[in-house]
Amino acid sequence: MPPVLEVKDLSAFIGPFHVLQGVSLEVHAGETAVVLGRNGAGKTTTLRTIMGLIPVAGGRIALEGASLAGLPSHRIARLGVGYVPEDRGIFDLLTVEENLQLGMMRRDRAAIGRRDHVLDLFPDLRIAYRRLASTLSGGQRQMLAIARAFLNDSRVVLIDEPSKGLAPIVVDRVRDAILEIKEHRTIVLVEQNFALASAVGDRYFILNQGMTVDHGPMAGLLKDRELLAKHLGMAARP
Repeated sequence: MPPVLEVKDLSAFIGPFHVLQGVSLEVHAGETAVVLGRNGAGKTTTLRTIMGLIPVAGGRIALEGASLAGLPSHRIARLGVGYVPEDRGIFDLLTVEENLQLGMMRRDRAAIGRRDHVLDLFPDLRIAYRRLASTLSGGQRQMLAIARAFLNDSRVVLIDEPSKGLAPIVVDRVRDAILEIKEHRTIVLVEQNFALASAVGDRYFILNQGMTVDHGPMAGLLKDRELLAKHLGMAARP
């Protein structure tokens, strides 16, 4: 079967800097693909370029065979790409309920069912449902960002650094939620926390200096000490 999302030889600039110089990845239905690499490798830029937030300078981005290159972000979202940005993108002066409502492209029975499901996954959000988002903790804000991205029937969801800045116990809750959600979604995850990445990922793509330098099944990466040391700075098997 063709991939749900295909990125081929992707090139992109941020100002004068040629950040992406040949990123390729593909994700099939039901997979969680993890994008790994050291700081500055181009991981976040890859997701932002897929989402239309950074212009494509070259290469191909396709969702189920249809090109996304050059489309505005709102069109890409409506075509079925969800996005959890690194900065979470929460509206502080709106309530949890209002943040979720803004994320719903439709308010039909299916969308209401998905909302109820994410509130079951994140009970803190149900408790804080009518509170301003500004009153939430960092972990609760991340839960809200993830919940909002799964309110629609997206074909693929891009998640950028969900564990960043969170306490270990909260990271465990995020991990469990992603494991639950991946039963129903195709996911591309950028993550520096290798324990989280290896727990949820089916396949990996390693970036270095804006290029894909290795990829394969996550099980194989866990056994490859040389590759872990070379590209992730991990001297021993986790």
